[in-house]
Amino acid sequence: MSTLLDQLSTPCPIVLAPTGMVPTRAMTPHVPLTPKEIAADVAEAAAIGISSVHLHARDATGAPAWDRNIYAEIIEQVRSVAPEVVINVSTSGRTWSELEKRADVLALDGDLKPDMASLTLSSLNFLNGASVNAPDVIRGLARIMRDRGITPELEIFDLGMLNFARVLRKEGLLVGPVAANLFFGNIAGLQPTLTEFGLAVERVPEQTTWCGAGLGAFQLTAHALAVNAGGGVRVGLEDGIHLDRARTRLARNADLVARVHDLLEISGRAAMTPGQYRQSVLGR
Repeated sequence: MSTLLDQLSTPCPIVLAPTGMVPTRAMTPHVPLTPKEIAADVAEAAAIGISSVHLHARDATGAPAWDRNIYAEIIEQVRSVAPEVVINVSTSGRTWSELEKRADVLALDGDLKPDMASLTLSSLNFLNGASVNAPDVIRGLARIMRDRGITPELEIFDLGMLNFARVLRKEGLLVGPVAANLFFGNIAGLQPTLTEFGLAVERVPEQTTWCGAGLGAFQLTAHALAVNAGGGVRVGLEDGIHLDRARTRLARNADLVARVHDLLEISGRAAMTPGQYRQSVLGR
């Protein structure tokens, strides 16, 4: 088992979540919604240094979308400007819960096939709504990812989800290395206290590259804890649109990525390159 010093000497994965399903133009002018805008933000972040990008699709009105054709255009444009960055697509149940819709993007093939896809491991409540993730849908998504050779990115909001990850391992639905985002600060989930943070990290399954993510005012807190616990960081406007806890300064994705690099410099850690992340999580 590696020590904390070993973990702190390991490069830090940085996963950019630039868009999400919630931020709108009314909330912030900086959220990228179109494929061209998303690609531009990814290119700017990649120039600073990120390992992977977690993509959400929006339709022509700016509303969340599941259509693989929209994802195809985003992936094509992102790969044209940041070819090394690992591509991770969302299969979120926050707006729709049906397996067919959520798995649609997983059917992309060839140069448009995603490297990874998100997998939320239970239903949960957010401040103003629910994300419904039935056990059969979770298993269905995991099975499709396994059979298609798409690496899951586990979305963890509470300790029960970490336990379910172990169940899926035992059932053979999670095989080989996976990634996980540990989310802190949701009203009905883990909070970024030292106790809850440490317990969540301690229960991360083997063969998992984990990143800490903080929602809203907790984004910087979760990042600082993750960087100094030897983990990675998930960052972006999906999780919080402000730079400060008082919510007086709107952020750009590049601003948030640059701040993670500041934390890494203070902590004496390097950012993980896309190639290193690909080897660590994808095994290739």
